[in-house]
Amino acid sequence: MKLSPEQRNELIGILKIRFEKNMNRHKDIEWVNVQAKLEAGAEKLWSLNEMEITGGEPDVVAYDKNTGEYVFYDCVAESPKGRRSVCYDHEALEARKEYKPANSAVAMAADMGIELLNEEQYRELHKLGKFDTKTSSWIKTPAGIRKLGGAIFADYRYETIFIYHNGAESYYAARGFRGALRV
Repeated sequence: MKLSPEQRNELIGILKIRFEKNMNRHKDIEWVNVQAKLEAGAEKLWSLNEMEITGGEPDVVAYDKNTGEYVFYDCVAESPKGRRSVCYDHEALEARKEYKPANSAVAMAADMGIELLNEEQYRELHKLGKFDTKTSSWIKTPAGIRKLGGAIFADYRYETIFIYHNGAESYYAARGFRGALRV
């Protein structure tokens, strides 16, 4: 899936402004290098656009020297509005007998070409600011927990990151998910 040249230019402009406004998130990274990577990867730009239009406000949070990739996370203050009210995964969605949500976090992330943040990434994000002070976000659940029917989510309350559990089929208006993308 590709963006039109106009969409691509608009998105790169948005990402550049966000990058320049939040230099604390990416010390020692230069925008010119990020932009060159973005312009070379149409598929990744499409995924970043999906992150943007669902309310994630993606921004560069790291550079992986081993792979030469820039790492983007959803940096919106609260869980992205366009990704809330979803259960954890397709299996959980299918298990619901009634009042099914429209989608699942895992399926939406896959459709967008991104990964759910795991616990370590969620904690890394909080080194850059306060996130999910009023909402919560599903995070990648270890297979053992998921096999038993559970899933985990996280939020930030009382100056502390909390990792909780819930049935994977549950969904709430204030719970979405945050994603990561390597470019």
